[in-house]
Amino acid sequence: MITQSCKDSLDMISVNDFRGLERIPAVMNELGYEVGDEHGQGPVVSKQRRIIVANQLPIRGYRNEGTKGWFFEFDKDSLVLQLKDGFPANTEVWYVGMLKVDVEKEDQEEVAQLMFHKFRCVPVFLTVDQKNKYYHGFCKHYLWPLFHYMLPLSPSHGGVRFDKSLWEGYIVANQLFANKVAEILWPDKDSVWVHDYHLMVLPSILRNRYTRVKLGFFLHSPFPSSEIYRTIPVREQILRSLLNCDLIGFHTFDYARHFLSCCSRLLGIDYQCKRGYIGLDYCGKTINIKILPVGIHMGQLESDLNMEQTATLAKQLKERFEGKVVMVGVDDLDMFKGISLKFSAMGRLLEMHPELIGSVVLVQIANPARSRGKDVQEVRFETSVIAQQINNKYGKEGYEPIVFINDPLSALEKAAYYAISECCVVNAVRDGMNLVSYKYTVCRQGSPVLDKALGINESDQRKSFLIVSEFIGCSPSLSGAYRVNPWDVNAVADAMYVGIHMKDEEKHLRHEKHYNYISSHDVAFWARSFDQDLDRACKEHHLKRYYNVGFGLNFRAAAVGKNFRMLTVETIVAAYNNTNSRLILLDYDGTMKPKSAVDKTPRNEVISILNCLCSDPKNIVFIVSGRGRDPLSKWFSPCEKLGISAEHGYFTRYILLYFISLCDAWI
Repeated sequence: MITQSCKDSLDMISVNDFRGLERIPAVMNELGYEVGDEHGQGPVVSKQRRIIVANQLPIRGYRNEGTKGWFFEFDKDSLVLQLKDGFPANTEVWYVGMLKVDVEKEDQEEVAQLMFHKFRCVPVFLTVDQKNKYYHGFCKHYLWPLFHYMLPLSPSHGGVRFDKSLWEGYIVANQLFANKVAEILWPDKDSVWVHDYHLMVLPSILRNRYTRVKLGFFLHSPFPSSEIYRTIPVREQILRSLLNCDLIGFHTFDYARHFLSCCSRLLGIDYQCKRGYIGLDYCGKTINIKILPVGIHMGQLESDLNMEQTATLAKQLKERFEGKVVMVGVDDLDMFKGISLKFSAMGRLLEMHPELIGSVVLVQIANPARSRGKDVQEVRFETSVIAQQINNKYGKEGYEPIVFINDPLSALEKAAYYAISECCVVNAVRDGMNLVSYKYTVCRQGSPVLDKALGINESDQRKSFLIVSEFIGCSPSLSGAYRVNPWDVNAVADAMYVGIHMKDEEKHLRHEKHYNYISSHDVAFWARSFDQDLDRACKEHHLKRYYNVGFGLNFRAAAVGKNFRMLTVETIVAAYNNTNSRLILLDYDGTMKPKSAVDKTPRNEVISILNCLCSDPKNIVFIVSGRGRDPLSKWFSPCEKLGISAEHGYFTRYILLYFISLCDAWI
């Protein structure tokens, strides 16, 4: 039986003797999933299929210590789970990634079968050493700081120096992800959507195995400027791997522009705007670039707002902060979220406007850190110290200017805080998209249950005020927000003052503008748009032939037309003998003479071959070079009948065949 990988290789042969391969019998994958029908006529595809590959599966799980059994459920807050709402109704979605809990080796087979049959998930299990090199090493302590504009000079700066063993661990992990994708993939039918910087070399591995697979990649973090990115020792391998995708997505134009600039400066590849989209011409095909900010799941958040528990919590919080203006912030506890800068701005606000002491409160909710290490401990200590200093200086009995909540809160509790806050402050110094502003705006829109608990009439104007950092992905999407430089503490304090004293009518207009955009550009819109563009980018796959070029991560699939044929010596000789007039153009450097050669003078064998070609009256032979006319004239003076085009054609010595005696002339 011929495997799919063999079939892909045979499809590239330049003869037409393998058309019957389209009827290859079905194969069984490693987990026993039948991908073909009983007659061997191709895959049984009752539904469209999308394979979502991310670092983590959208699954929450824990082990029951009493029964020693595992319990798993879908994580409704996971973005990769929410995006399925944007796919067509008949779409079957599969997930590939790591579990958020550690599973002992003896239980991995049982858990994998459960994931496969119950959740359509294929888990990737890594050893402790593999995970330390891949996730905690190269991803979190090298790529993540660098993509957030922190040069990883040393561990004390939040990162690590480039370590080849960590890079190799990153590649090994991506290969394991590719193996799991291969277990469920039907290359000619399925679409594969890879997410984020954890899997940036996966596209090369998949494209090497399956030439015509529909392959998209979306980066959820910032892409640094070329001056930052070029410090990565493996910069070209990562870029070439991403260019093996059909579609590459970014949250903002700036992130996409930085990527395109890196492709231009490091690989010499320029981009063009083609019919409303950005395209990179690479190895005979067009790589599409998509700029599309992600959204939130409107249905899920609105459902949370309509729950009695949310309304009860919001009513209690309103009573707790009665008579005070509440500003809210929700951030992960890491060095890039700017929590300490936000606290400093709150202190500066109270220092400049002492009349606000006792009437303004900043509630800061810190989500659990996504990474571990010394940097997280330093951020936790720094923020706690600053908050305590400000509370000691400006606080009094019954009043704390900063309410720092350093414990995990549920989505309902966060929604309650959003609902009673007059202002939301997102002060990150660098971030990917950051959807806190979106969630806050929707919560301020309210719901019937929430409005009743808070005593809000249905006819009342909804209002909100956003202070957002200009260095986060959502900033360009929220044109009515107050944009600030988070490093400028005075400017952030001024923005807080503006938000406190802004008229309700203006807050309503800003809120309405934001809500209309957020509600229409939700996560389903994002997924649907990306999916449609990926389908469009791949529509010409079967109109071309593909040839594998290069090895390792420098691999690329070169695309040519269906009528393209490999050039053989027999074909050249037959065409040469059957023609009476031939023009032969020969490049010099790199073709007739190696570029690495120190002595550029042509050898005697070269002169002899050129004289042999020129002696045939049916031939007109030219040397084409960027070199000057003087060295070329000197080198090829023994070839009297040879034409020379020097300096890329600026000077040409041609042969006049219309005269009995050949005349050489320089133009």
